[in-house]
Amino acid sequence: MSNRILIIDDEKPIVEILKYNLEKNGFITFEAYDGEEGLKYAQEKNPDLILLDVMLPKMDGFTVLRIIRQTMTTPILMLTAKEEEVDKVLGLELGADDYITKPFSMRELIARVKANLRRSSLNGDSMSNMIHINNLNIDLSKYKVDKDGKPIELTSREFDLLKFLVTNKGLIFSREMLLEKVWGYEYFGDVRTVDVTVRRLREKIEDDPANPKYIHTKRGVGYYFSEESEL
Repeated sequence: MSNRILIIDDEKPIVEILKYNLEKNGFITFEAYDGEEGLKYAQEKNPDLILLDVMLPKMDGFTVLRIIRQTMTTPILMLTAKEEEVDKVLGLELGADDYITKPFSMRELIARVKANLRRSSLNGDSMSNMIHINNLNIDLSKYKVDKDGKPIELTSREFDLLKFLVTNKGLIFSREMLLEKVWGYEYFGDVRTVDVTVRRLREKIEDDPANPKYIHTKRGVGYYFSEESEL
């Protein structure tokens, strides 16, 4: 069954190019040209992935992202014409799984779409693979986490990072290694992507994010998962 992708962008030429290339690669597409319409389509059509522009009429992309993330964990790839780091970081902090800056190569965008869909598809595995760590219960196959018996909503990217660190407990990984292992493709030195995702993950699973007991930092080296004190 073909994956369904929602494109939310007010620039019709870009939408047409995206639509053509995505459908050429076997995807089904829906298009929205402003934030309000995009939000409505996201909620009604429940797509497998969303391409979301930042600068939109009626409702900007960050607002759309924030509302979607209240109820949906659908992979979201932000499209931005801006180079400012603050826009990329804000998108990640609000729950975007990925971002790409215009102008972009269609080959790179298709690769990122496929990579995000591959990770998301793991959610369909029916076999249970549970990990219990103190007050955390992690179902690796169903992409579910609960803390003290209450479900925690993680984006697919946050879960992928948690899963990778948990299954490699005690091993330290540099930001570059995590980009390769978790994100699955080159980010050309954009290591702040990892820092933002770690920070969001800590805010959700740690009792005190400023003094984490699970996801630790080895200064000057990288991150690791442990129930022990920092290495």
